[in-house]
Amino acid sequence: MVVTALAFVMLRNLFAVVMLSGIFSLTAAVLYVEMDAVDVAFTEAAVGAGIATVLGLATLGLIGVADEKRSRRSSLGPILVVLVTGAVLITGTLDMPAFGDPNAPIHQHVAPRYIEESGREVGVPNIVTSVLASYRGYDTLGEVTVIFTAAAGVLVLLGRARRRTRRDGGEGGAKETAKTAAGPGEAVE
Repeated sequence: MVVTALAFVMLRNLFAVVMLSGIFSLTAAVLYVEMDAVDVAFTEAAVGAGIATVLGLATLGLIGVADEKRSRRSSLGPILVVLVTGAVLITGTLDMPAFGDPNAPIHQHVAPRYIEESGREVGVPNIVTSVLASYRGYDTLGEVTVIFTAAAGVLVLLGRARRRTRRDGGEGGAKETAKTAAGPGEAVE
C-alpha cells in the first residue's frame, strides 16, 4: 500500500493514477479480510475498486485529458507535509490498545451489550443487521445520503459535459471549449 501511495505522488499519467487507486482499494480490501472485517472489505472492493475506478476511467474518457508535463518545481514540500502528518497520526495511535486485546474498552462495554441484548431489543436475529439498522441507524442513513448525493453530483456533471460536447460540435468539444475560453490570440495546449 505504501508503494502504491508513493506512486500516486510520482506519476503524472492520470490513467495510471486511476488504475493505481483501484489496486490500492483492492489491497485495502484484502487487508480488511485479514482483519476479519469482511463487510468493510466488501464495501471497499465494491466502491473503492469497482465504482470509483469505473467513474475515474469514464471521466478520463469523457474529458480526454492528456499527460501532464513534469513540473520543474521541487516536490519536497508536499512530501514533507505528508511525512509530518503521517508521523502525527502514527503517534496518535500509540495510546490505543493492542489489536485484539480482550481488555480493550470496546470489548468491555459495547460489544457484549450488542451480543447479549440486540436480539431482544431490536428483534432481528442477526447481530450485524441489528447494529447497522437500529443502533447505528442514523449513521447508516447518513452514509446512504452521502453516496446518493455523490451519485447525483456525478450524474449532473456528466450531463453538463455531454450537453457542452453536443453544443460545441461533437467529439472535440472539450478542446473547442478551451480554445473559446482562452480568447483570440492565446495558445491552448
